[in-house]
Amino acid sequence: MLFRDRRDAGRLLAAHLSPLKDDPNVIVLGIPRGGVVVAAEVARALNAPLDIFIAHKIGAPFNPELAIGALTSNGDVLLDEDLIDELRLHHDEIRREVESQRGEIARRLALFRKERPPLEVAGKTVVLVDDGVATGSTVLAALRALRKQSPGRLILAIPVGPAETVARLARECDEMVVLATPEPFWAVGRFYLSFDQTEDVQVVDLLEEAARRIESKD
Repeated sequence: MLFRDRRDAGRLLAAHLSPLKDDPNVIVLGIPRGGVVVAAEVARALNAPLDIFIAHKIGAPFNPELAIGALTSNGDVLLDEDLIDELRLHHDEIRREVESQRGEIARRLALFRKERPPLEVAGKTVVLVDDGVATGSTVLAALRALRKQSPGRLILAIPVGPAETVARLARECDEMVVLATPEPFWAVGRFYLSFDQTEDVQVVDLLEEAARRIESKD
């Protein structure tokens, strides 16, 4: 399955989530940056509020691309202790990386949200959206962090991901909507005709547009 772009993927996901349309208890959370483009289409179709939920990979000191954990925007840290032990990483090294990512998350929250408070999660039907998963480490961290905030129902919606990762993530939520689980998987971007980098300004514009839509509804 090939998606034209992230907006196309969002519209296809929204079609599978249509029973939630106009439900005042539903909120949509996108994982920046690319996941917000997908989430914006879902939120628009469901007539639901849109917000961000940030989960950043914590990379190994010697290889930033190797995930040894993740940090979320509400401060939760999820570490792969088995991998850390296997790599014999010192906790001071990990602490420095966590603090670096904490600063980046704070910067993004200030940039993306401006003065808007985060959406209330407790008791809500929360639809968490990303543009796809590979290892799923950041989405896993986001799901576990959101679960601690006591949502009424936690739904993960993604266009594409490997079957093994999808099965693992499905155990962490109440419902999962995934459009494709191709094998072999390769990488998320291989399943989009257009997978350009999403810029910060696009995320800001989408969040502001969604806020105006909800305000006009009220």
